[in-house]
Amino acid sequence: MLEAGLLLVAVLGISFSAPLAVVAGAVGVPALAVAFWRTATASAVLAPVAARSGPVTGRDLRTCAAAGLLLAVHFGTWTPSLLLTSVATSTALVCTTPLWTAVLTRLLGGRVPALVWAGGAVALAGVVLVAGVDVVASPRALLGDALALLGGLAMAGYLLVGAAARARLSTSTYTLLCYATAALALLAVVLAGGVPLAGWPAGGWLALAGVTLCGQFLGHTLLNRALRRVGAPVVAVVSLLEVPGAALVAALWLGERLAPTTLAGLVVLLAGVALVVHGGRVR
Repeated sequence: MLEAGLLLVAVLGISFSAPLAVVAGAVGVPALAVAFWRTATASAVLAPVAARSGPVTGRDLRTCAAAGLLLAVHFGTWTPSLLLTSVATSTALVCTTPLWTAVLTRLLGGRVPALVWAGGAVALAGVVLVAGVDVVASPRALLGDALALLGGLAMAGYLLVGAAARARLSTSTYTLLCYATAALALLAVVLAGGVPLAGWPAGGWLALAGVTLCGQFLGHTLLNRALRRVGAPVVAVVSLLEVPGAALVAALWLGERLAPTTLAGLVVLLAGVALVVHGGRVR
């Protein structure tokens, strides 16, 4: 019962993350600034906890740095996509991570079950359907779709690269090293691009705090905790609830509405990803 309750809180947290990022953008907070402050704040909070953990090897530092750079790409592409296309579409496309994980696993020489490839084909059909609608809607929305897909691919790389380090390091240490690397990488990008990191109204800072609290701590932290309790397959399926959750929040709070064709594409996409998740755990 406790685990079910915590998973519900995690779904609520990640469901509010994307709409809060949109709210931050609406009051002038640049998307890359949202990505930076999200990772930097989480790093600062985790630092005292991780400091009490065991030593870290040079190999682990290099692995975490690589994973952190991929995490920076994830946040640096997905967050801007929220301002270019709908919350529901962006969230659904970034949740194609299980599909990209299967593709990367196969490219690295791993075995991928036939059901995973079938799910991938279904998910691809959903992506094509959604993207076709956005081509008609605007090139801006199509760019948002592309960025969200890239964010999903980067997240898959982040999970695969960090798998070995996660087995050797505590959750707090691994998370801190990855978040800190991502924050530094994003800081370099925003400084090079002249992106402001302050100067917006109080509402922007409140939205940033909400993104960090809901997305990082209530969302990802509780999902990471659940990995040890209920296993990765359950967490992967539960994570997909972010898509309808974020869409519902965006509809009720931000007034977003989706065309019937887009909704159909999202349903097909989610069905395909669910098949990929299921196929990945069937042996």
